[in-house]
Amino acid sequence: MADSVFQNLIAGNWVDGADVSENRNPSNVADLIGLYAKAEAADVDAAVAAANEALPGWALASPQVRADLLDKVSDAIMARKDELGFLLSREEGKTLAEGIGETIRAAQVFKFFAGEALRNAGDVLASVRPDIDVDVTREPVGVVGMITPWNFPIAIPAWKIAPALCYGNTIVFKPAEITPASAHALAEIIQEAGCPAGVFNLVMGSGSVVGNAMLAHKEINAISFTGSVPVGRGIAVKAAEGLKKVQLEMGGKNPMVVLNDTDLDVAVGACLNGAFFSTGQRCTASSRLIVQEGIHDAFVEKMNEAMGKLVIGDACDPATQIGPVVSQSQLANNLDYVAVAGQEGAEVVGGEQINGKTEGYYQRPAMFLNATNQMRVSREEIFGPCASVIKVADFDEALSVANDTDFGLSSGICTSNLKSAREFKRRSEAGMIMVNLPTAGVDYHVPFGGRKGSSYGSREQGRYAAEFYTTVKTAYTFAG
Repeated sequence: MADSVFQNLIAGNWVDGADVSENRNPSNVADLIGLYAKAEAADVDAAVAAANEALPGWALASPQVRADLLDKVSDAIMARKDELGFLLSREEGKTLAEGIGETIRAAQVFKFFAGEALRNAGDVLASVRPDIDVDVTREPVGVVGMITPWNFPIAIPAWKIAPALCYGNTIVFKPAEITPASAHALAEIIQEAGCPAGVFNLVMGSGSVVGNAMLAHKEINAISFTGSVPVGRGIAVKAAEGLKKVQLEMGGKNPMVVLNDTDLDVAVGACLNGAFFSTGQRCTASSRLIVQEGIHDAFVEKMNEAMGKLVIGDACDPATQIGPVVSQSQLANNLDYVAVAGQEGAEVVGGEQINGKTEGYYQRPAMFLNATNQMRVSREEIFGPCASVIKVADFDEALSVANDTDFGLSSGICTSNLKSAREFKRRSEAGMIMVNLPTAGVDYHVPFGGRKGSSYGSREQGRYAAEFYTTVKTAYTFAG
């Protein structure tokens, strides 16, 4: 590998790209993390050719071989969790505790799918006709293209790569352009664990070049994408034109309902975490806090007090609770929405850009008080540390407001009433429901995904991942 540039991985070899991009620390823009190769369409062609060549051997490999590879990857990630967590926090801006936690999650995902490689079950059914046996088995879907976002630069790649390898697919992987370091480190680990040449390929670069080349390529059989709704819609159209299997995880405008009977400390803790931790840069963030009128004022007072105590600073400082926004463009987007909130009539608490000890993209978390569910800041995904506070009269109004959105990823309720919790779980129009917990924060062994504009296609994670990464074959045998 070149000393000065982190290269792409194609057919088991580290190769240069057409250009390079700088990866800088959002906590301190003077800190250059490294130069990363930018692939072009020809590199995508080479990666797909390598993946196709490697596919037959990997698809037919013993499940023990695949399990052993995934197990080695998991162990290597866990052994380097502090180093990788620091790198992640340095390039993405989430706190060091979150960076290390995300790295551990990636290791757990690989460990889980190491086991699943040995549990790829099928069915044996009796035919309705005499002397015929029926077997139903799952086989790999083929070459899978993966496009991942910047906000979870090692966990989301892990929960796509691990099941794809588990079920015998080969991979062409494009990470987010602004956070390539974590993805590159993961690629190194996969390579060093003994992954056969061509089974896993890394092509870094822009979505407009690399992503479009992947979508247009006839020999990519499936596309798994996590990112924004507009990009996801475009991918769905292009994938349909090529008859590619497609899986989309997109945005959220997630509600957290706070009822009068809640434990106020529990509610404030859940809302503070869900709305503002990871600098609000989570698709599962609580960006709408829907509060019953009887507890509204006390909730706002306690939230404001808690927000004032948050330590905002360098992501790699262990004392920091809220790191920087990921980039200048994202910060500008957030500040625009803060201005819009005031223009729409909300009372803005916080939200301003602040100075850190170093030049970075720092912003104070924002609450938009007196907000309505029809305001832009309550309907559009901001993807920053901003939350609308919407006052409602009762449970029925809270549920109606919670469901009144184009999204449906995650939702939550804080209540001490079992009936209210049960009704909310039944009637909330979201893929994941949290009771007395932040809307962000999920387990790795159960399905992840939503409804409406948040998700399209099969769920991710857990055993449900098999629905996307495999295709079903039904075989009939005459035994007469």
